[in-house]
Amino acid sequence: AGSQCLPWTGLNWFFCSLPAASAAVYKQWIPNTNFETASNWDKGRVPCASDLVHFEKDKVVSVFVRSPHTLMDMYLPLNGELVLAAGAGFTAFDGSWDPACDSGGTVRFANAEHQAWFDPTLWQEVLPSGELKPSGPLFSVDEERVPCHYDDVVFQPDTSFRINIDSAQPVIHLRSISVMGQELNSPASWAGYLQGPSAPLQFHGNGTLQVTGTGCPDKSGCACGNALDGPRICTALLGASGRQCPEPACQSPLQPLGHCCGVCGATINLDFTPDFDLQKYQDRLVQELLSQPKYAGVQMAVSKVHKAQTFLGIMSRSSTPLIQIVLIDDRAGAQTGTAAEQLAADIMEDIAQHGEALGISSGKMEVATGNTSSGQVGSHPVSRITAGIVVGLLFSLLVLGGILFLYRKGKLR
Repeated sequence: AGSQCLPWTGLNWFFCSLPAASAAVYKQWIPNTNFETASNWDKGRVPCASDLVHFEKDKVVSVFVRSPHTLMDMYLPLNGELVLAAGAGFTAFDGSWDPACDSGGTVRFANAEHQAWFDPTLWQEVLPSGELKPSGPLFSVDEERVPCHYDDVVFQPDTSFRINIDSAQPVIHLRSISVMGQELNSPASWAGYLQGPSAPLQFHGNGTLQVTGTGCPDKSGCACGNALDGPRICTALLGASGRQCPEPACQSPLQPLGHCCGVCGATINLDFTPDFDLQKYQDRLVQELLSQPKYAGVQMAVSKVHKAQTFLGIMSRSSTPLIQIVLIDDRAGAQTGTAAEQLAADIMEDIAQHGEALGISSGKMEVATGNTSSGQVGSHPVSRITAGIVVGLLFSLLVLGGILFLYRKGKLR
């Protein structure tokens, strides 16, 4: 909106001037392909007057230029765009001496093709104001560190980017996408953007992004929806640089759904009723339990997940929704996970007392600490006492009915 793009004759290049704007988002893309970003150049610095700028001819790029630049020469690719901010541009070097640029040489633009949508390290959570979300006791499992189906996605204003959206999902659903300060929050607005010149330069790969404009409709929460791309997420997180999961401090670490590496601590799986409210329950856990001084250093992840059902060891195609709570702590050695274990026990006790009112029908806890192996240490159906009484009464009625039947048949006197 309000931008003008002029094609560069003979090449698929567009010079644009776009006004600055702000956007409110939930998950924000970190890298950029800006001209003034030093890490985007092979020499680790922005080109100066006596440099020759070189873009690989077969690499597609979108490059935002914030300010005017003087250059010796510039080789451009066959397909790409330069997005010029107001006052930005390029002029030829006149040969005068520049004390800030006395070396000269060829400076090459880095290859951005490897930057992938499903790399958790390339996203960060932000507040609705656009500011970086402060660190706190809540964290996300790895599949939820990249945009989920009901998230808002933002690419920072006055930045360009190139992102690989290869995916195992037929369609990657999102609530909205903000590009260059423009929020696209409806299928029509997103379809219009895809028809413009910039979209194919910014997004590449076999994936399809779809903006829905709608948030999660279920008060019990919505699953992230990235399970199909879980292997891709873990490969990006661990495999790109040869990294591996850290060696756990417990014998048999827990493996939360949606997380790439095993953890020491505790997990709780909750079955819920239609009365369950995920946000209210998470707030309750934070305010009444996690905020206690004895749980300093404990982190918690709470989300709805889908667990595949099994029958006689055979995996079923169907899955069961449940609420997963993951608890880890900063303890070391034999104490690793012990604070998380204690918090999990307190949560289970709270469920036993108030679960029915909270919309929780049952909960199962598993722990793995530095001095124990993992295992199920607690499973509490909320109505276990009531259920036991009902079963006992039914059994008594059946016994009395049998006695009465035998008496009428003359079998008993």
